[in-house]
Amino acid sequence: MDLVKFVQDEFVTKNELPEFAAGDTITVYYEIREGDKVRTQFFRGVVIQKRGSGASETFTIRKMSGTVGVERIFPINLPSIQKIEINKTGKVRRARIYYFRGLTGKKAKIKERRR
Repeated sequence: MDLVKFVQDEFVTKNELPEFAAGDTITVYYEIREGDKVRTQFFRGVVIQKRGSGASETFTIRKMSGTVGVERIFPINLPSIQKIEINKTGKVRRARIYYFRGLTGKKAKIKERRR
């Protein structure tokens, strides 16, 4: 038996999160600790990719902050993630939409898939 997989299954706490894929617009609510204060911050953007499996799975979100693109990588099992809301389900043809980084204006719109 694979020892690494065993340890991850036993000791890593799994977050109960909704299913989402590349192209979806999601909001991630997560805790930020500043000294002894804890506050909740959110990051809303388009999922560029999901990568890895099991405990080491991560996902990358991209949003536009003014004219600057900001990307953030979250581990799925990050303890500080409180919840994830799916705002829009995107209709894209591939699992990793790196081409999205180069699009601007109306080209950067992703069609919505009806639920």
